[in-house]
Amino acid sequence: MLSHVTNAILALGVYGVLIGMILESCYIPVPSEIILPYAGYLVYSGRASFVGAVLAGLVGGLIGASIGYLIARYGGRPLVERYGRYVGIHARGLDRAESWFRRHGDGAVFFGRLLPGIRTYISLPAGVAEMPWGRFLVFTFLGALPWTVLFTYVGYALGQHWTQVGSYSHAFFAVTLIALIIWLGWLRRRRKAG
Repeated sequence: MLSHVTNAILALGVYGVLIGMILESCYIPVPSEIILPYAGYLVYSGRASFVGAVLAGLVGGLIGASIGYLIARYGGRPLVERYGRYVGIHARGLDRAESWFRRHGDGAVFFGRLLPGIRTYISLPAGVAEMPWGRFLVFTFLGALPWTVLFTYVGYALGQHWTQVGSYSHAFFAVTLIALIIWLGWLRRRRKAG
């Protein structure tokens, strides 16, 4: 069923990218690792501009993340726990995202948008903690930008072979993890110095 939904979304071109990213950021299991490379393929095939494809991915991601944030902010964790299972939100994933958010605050939203397994959940603890919506949008945008640009570009570069992007997602995750470790080390040193 998921593959049929994904194929239907992809058939819509750039609008499908927008819809797919809204759904992915709202916890519907439509993987951005498929949607964004397809956006790059649309650029490769001349059916979209690179800027248009990236904007569709970013705007869709921001809309979806905002929906999750607002649900968590106004419904709280009890609402998320009660109905989250219907869209693939499990207590374990929510616990990890909340722990990550408590430890790292704004940076959790930025880096959380770059980490598979946390990226779709990070809106929930930000909403529950009532992080100001404007700040949430800024950090979500900044975190989603490199992910969106990279996966769109890889889809463009692979052209007709855009479906092979899965092997590149592991490399991106490794680079993100290294950057995160460096950032956490810098924060720790700054706290000790202050």
